[in-house]
Amino acid sequence: MRGLIGAAWLALAAGHAGAQAPAAGPRPAASVDVFASSDADHTSVQKYGANLDWRYAGPDEFQGVRLETARFRPQGLATTTDQRVYLRLADKGDRWSWKGQAGTDGRTVLGSLNLHNEARFRQEYFLEREILETPRGLSEGVYYTFGGGALDLPINDRNNFTVVGGLQAFTGKNLRTHVRVNYVHVLKSDWGLTAQVRTRYFHSSTPGEYDYFSPRWYAEVTPVLQLRRRVAGWRYVLAGGIGAQRNAGSGWRSSRYVNAQLTSPTVNRAWAVTGAFTYSDTPVAAGFTYDYQQATLGITRVF
Repeated sequence: MRGLIGAAWLALAAGHAGAQAPAAGPRPAASVDVFASSDADHTSVQKYGANLDWRYAGPDEFQGVRLETARFRPQGLATTTDQRVYLRLADKGDRWSWKGQAGTDGRTVLGSLNLHNEARFRQEYFLEREILETPRGLSEGVYYTFGGGALDLPINDRNNFTVVGGLQAFTGKNLRTHVRVNYVHVLKSDWGLTAQVRTRYFHSSTPGEYDYFSPRWYAEVTPVLQLRRRVAGWRYVLAGGIGAQRNAGSGWRSSRYVNAQLTSPTVNRAWAVTGAFTYSDTPVAAGFTYDYQQATLGITRVF
């Protein structure tokens, strides 16, 4: 797997010097990406992926395969390495767009699916299946399947609510119910500046199962300022907030969130780059882990 991903990097680099903008319409493409995360509980995850698309017309329209190496080191213990392979597809229609990948790690089905429209009352539906990145999750094969939907409820051009509901089924007996309600107020539209209040709640049917963070209930309220700009085709996002969180086993304490994103122009371009960084202090493991950060970087070459 490492050799295949390395070959994809070399193929991208080889075409860089004389790269020209590709012709309009679907083209073959190759991309590589890296994901890395770590937390205060000494858990780290790295995922190295190579996407080989025989049909690519942008980040919302493609057909291809994905090869991925995932390395998990839970709580500073021994590293577990997974090799994954996926079929990845995306298409954009007049009313609905969808994107997904389905594959396996050699033990079970993994993947994700997202479907949404661009109506005034925007709808979005999602489905994801992945392994838990805890010691017992990796050694005993504990997976989750998370599905649900979101609905935008605009009040006017400056105010909008988004309601999200979902169910998350874990290996074992735990079924988690998720509810999120976000309020967005536009402060300055030409800057892309918004003030938001993000609320989150979940309830676990079987709390304390296995070794992931699973209290009977969890609640969080975080006011956030977000700046979203486009400059010469580049998209920039910067968001941050401080709020409060609480669960069935503790009192209120602070919650913090930071997110930064960068996306290059993608239409009729030979090269595209994306990057993101996220920091939060939401617990993710049974030991009430705080301070979680993740970063991603992806490069696409269209031929």
